[in-house]
Amino acid sequence: MKLEIFFEDGKKVNARFGDIVIKTDQPVESGGEGSAPAPFDLFLASIGTCAGIYVKSFCDQRSIPTDDIKITQSVSYNFEKRLVGKITLDISLPESFPAKYKDAVINAANLCAVKKHLLDPPEIEVNATIAEMV
Repeated sequence: MKLEIFFEDGKKVNARFGDIVIKTDQPVESGGEGSAPAPFDLFLASIGTCAGIYVKSFCDQRSIPTDDIKITQSVSYNFEKRLVGKITLDISLPESFPAKYKDAVINAANLCAVKKHLLDPPEIEVNATIAEMV
């Protein structure tokens, strides 16, 4: 898989993946226009949405309606490390949700590939090349 990262005006940095463009911008207080999520916000959103697709798939396989299921993601900051210290996903299930599946839906959310990559992070290598003039 390859993504092409490219720049627009201001603080806009985008990623092209096939025919899809993922737009990012910085908030106004960081010099951007706030026209799109900041890259770190997309990273955080990927955790909740990844867990969400596993919850939705679990429910879809059992014909359990998902209209009233919500996942609330909370982020706690560790000021000493200057990093996120904890991310909590709270799955709100409606009264009609089969109680026998409560633990199973938590297990489904825990299958999230983004979470698994955070627990066993990949190596990240950064390179640069300067194009030669012809």
